[in-house]
Amino acid sequence: MLAVQADNTEVTTLEGLTGLGELSVIQEAFMEEYGFQCGFCTPGMILVTKALLDENPNPTVDEIEQALEGNLCRCTGYEQIIESVLRAADLGRKQRAR
Repeated sequence: MLAVQADNTEVTTLEGLTGLGELSVIQEAFMEEYGFQCGFCTPGMILVTKALLDENPNPTVDEIEQALEGNLCRCTGYEQIIESVLRAADLGRKQRAR
C-alpha cells in the first residue's frame, strides 16, 4: 500500500501495540516460541496476528496460514511463527478469563 492510500485512516505500528517498555501478549508469544530470526518480517507478522486475533480469537492452523500468506519469511519456515500465533491466542484467552 502506498502511504497516500492511508490518508485519513488510523495506522497502528508495532510500537503502538502497548505502552512504552511493555510487550503485548503477541510479542511475548513470538519471543516464547521463537517466531523470529532475523527480525525483518516480525513486525508484519505480529500486526497480522493482532488483526487475525481481533477478528478470531481462536483460529485454526489453516486460518493462521491464510492470514499470514501475504508476509514473506525466509528464515523460520513458518512453523515457529504459526506456533507463536497459537500461543498468542492461548495467552489472550487466559488474559480475558482473568
